[in-house]
Amino acid sequence: MRRQQGMRLDDRLNDRWFRLDEALVSAFIERWRPETHTFHMPFGECTITLQDMAYQLGLPVDGRYVSGCLSEFHIYIQGGRPAWEWFQELLGVIPPPSQVQKYAVNCSWFQETFGECPEGADDETRFADKSGNCIHIRWLPYVARLEEMGTYSWGSAALAWLYRCMCRVANRHVVKLAGPLQLLQSWIFWRFPRFRPERYETFGWPLASRWAGYNPSGSEKGPRVQMWRLRIDRLQDREFIWMPYSSPDVLQVVHPEVLEPRHMALWRSVTSLIYFAVIEWHQIDRVLPQFGGVQPCLNPALNIDFLISKDGRGGDRWFPYHLQKWHLYWDDRAETVLRFDVVADPGPSHEFLEWWSQYGKRFLSPDMQLGDPRAVPIPVEASQRGPGRVPDMDRPEDVPDRRRVERRSRVGTRRSQRDWNWLEHAMDDHHDAGPAGCCRSSHLTGPHLYPEIADQPGTLSDQQSLPHL
Repeated sequence: MRRQQGMRLDDRLNDRWFRLDEALVSAFIERWRPETHTFHMPFGECTITLQDMAYQLGLPVDGRYVSGCLSEFHIYIQGGRPAWEWFQELLGVIPPPSQVQKYAVNCSWFQETFGECPEGADDETRFADKSGNCIHIRWLPYVARLEEMGTYSWGSAALAWLYRCMCRVANRHVVKLAGPLQLLQSWIFWRFPRFRPERYETFGWPLASRWAGYNPSGSEKGPRVQMWRLRIDRLQDREFIWMPYSSPDVLQVVHPEVLEPRHMALWRSVTSLIYFAVIEWHQIDRVLPQFGGVQPCLNPALNIDFLISKDGRGGDRWFPYHLQKWHLYWDDRAETVLRFDVVADPGPSHEFLEWWSQYGKRFLSPDMQLGDPRAVPIPVEASQRGPGRVPDMDRPEDVPDRRRVERRSRVGTRRSQRDWNWLEHAMDDHHDAGPAGCCRSSHLTGPHLYPEIADQPGTLSDQQSLPHL
């Protein structure tokens, strides 16, 4: 059993989108590595990039970072007011205390007061937290300047939040997982043809809308997670589409703004991703085949464990100053665009696959289910691609979190069956309690476009740390 089998996905979904396959999403999250911000697969690494944000959700990539402060606007913003005074000035009314949870306002109050959520609330659902039913007042400065909403990089902010949510799974004390999980599932369907549902051949814009109306099987989740885990373990290189957006059918429906050079160039930028206090790293040098290149052996990954431990709690800050170094990396994003050879047959090099077969944790299923996929030879075409090359680039210094070293060493390590007893008990308690027995926390954002995953304390998988990650 793996910890994701104990996750629960909320059924509240916006009708414009589609339901999540809990088992499929759980099986993929097992393969997410916080050290590299990539999924570790049998054939190598792959991940969700700024390019996927543009094509899947139609979000702009180039633009100003989405940052600022959380509530003390009168201190950090010129012309800002105390939070609730500014709230009344902008919206004409203040919610009653019963509708406020610290600095978040219930969506139900907005709907009852105005007949709908405020303009721009749909954007915030991309940043939904575990509650999924509140809107944080951090957005007041953006409401005050609605005419500037199109100048921000919403794609990089949403990707930073998705990365952070998946990285939190590695913390055994996390109770729930939030984030734009529909993006993750759409990304899976587009890049793994064997996993996509039938009868969804036509599509429009944005590409994630292709799966509108999708309703996965409601059968028991545990066995289905095991089934998906085994199917992933048996994947071959050719069963992953490195460049799904280059087909003529996609180019016919894509919005022309997405293909503007200023946006397209940043898809290949190794840079910071910013969402207020959330800082993540766009490590596309580890997935060059997704942009038409050949993947060589990997350089060490940037260690930003200290940043992953920060999310703005424990006191407000003006984050562009408090985390200035990382905001400056986004300002210089055009200087860190990778340039490499594009080939007709992108994929991992022979040298990479040899290294990956030796050091990579490629399989999660028990050996008795797998047979022996390790005996599969390296494809001949991998030798024909050449060695590949990661361009030389300056990189930030590591910012490790010393407090997490010991904890991280245990992530992905099942030391005894006893370590998994919590999961069996938690699932039993969940079934006994039923829907009314589920607890809900709420302090951040968003209506119900994205559901939540409830996960219990535990470990991600029995993956081990790899050399040179």
